[in-house]
Amino acid sequence: MTVLFVTGTGTEVGKTVVTAAVAALATGPVAVLKPGQTGVGPAEPGDAGEVARLTGRDLTLRELARYPEPLAPDTAARRAGLPTVRPQQAAEAVAELAKDHDLVLVEGAGGLLVRYDEDGHTLADMAIAAAGLGLEPSVLVVATAGLGTLNTTALTAEALAARGLPLHGVVIGAWPREPDLAMRCNLADLPVAAGAPLLGALPAGCTATGGDPFVTAARTSLAPALGGTWDAAAFTAAHTAP
Repeated sequence: MTVLFVTGTGTEVGKTVVTAAVAALATGPVAVLKPGQTGVGPAEPGDAGEVARLTGRDLTLRELARYPEPLAPDTAARRAGLPTVRPQQAAEAVAELAKDHDLVLVEGAGGLLVRYDEDGHTLADMAIAAAGLGLEPSVLVVATAGLGTLNTTALTAEALAARGLPLHGVVIGAWPREPDLAMRCNLADLPVAAGAPLLGALPAGCTATGGDPFVTAARTSLAPALGGTWDAAAFTAAHTAP
């Protein structure tokens, strides 16, 4: 059984597509937990539903709270007059799912330190609470490809280290067809900034079609540590800046 918290260096960096890619390549039963879904109405598909669409496989999907406005979970909950999500609540949901799933993926909202409740608890606190229940969670960080990513990745890695949470690795959420100089240089610099391996680079636009095409893209874009065949050294060498 593996528990993997998926966070990002910010919002709209590709957390959902990376979560889907990891789920698509996993063997055995997989559960996807979204502690706080924001920016969608009651009947609209959320991030967990998008993971199911992309993978085309049978997954256990669970959402703990949903708020209509696209804001940080604490802010969205307060404005909607709805309850917030507490770390222990999330941890207990993870533990329940872990009983009969080989992989539990917990997708956060925004970055690692986005507030989920009025006391300022974050996804990191949820992972710590899960560890307190005897689980061994690690964190996968989804980063952008271009300028600014080294700083936000390093800050996220430092925040994890300060809390004693293991960083599984970094995945670039969207790799363009024509990467610029900064993007190509970042392939070598991101693992240094994170102090953890680069475990993949998903091609931009790979979410257009779910099912087999997406699974193929996931397999060739994620490293063996995440179930794929992607080679970080070869990919970096192929994009080395002149």
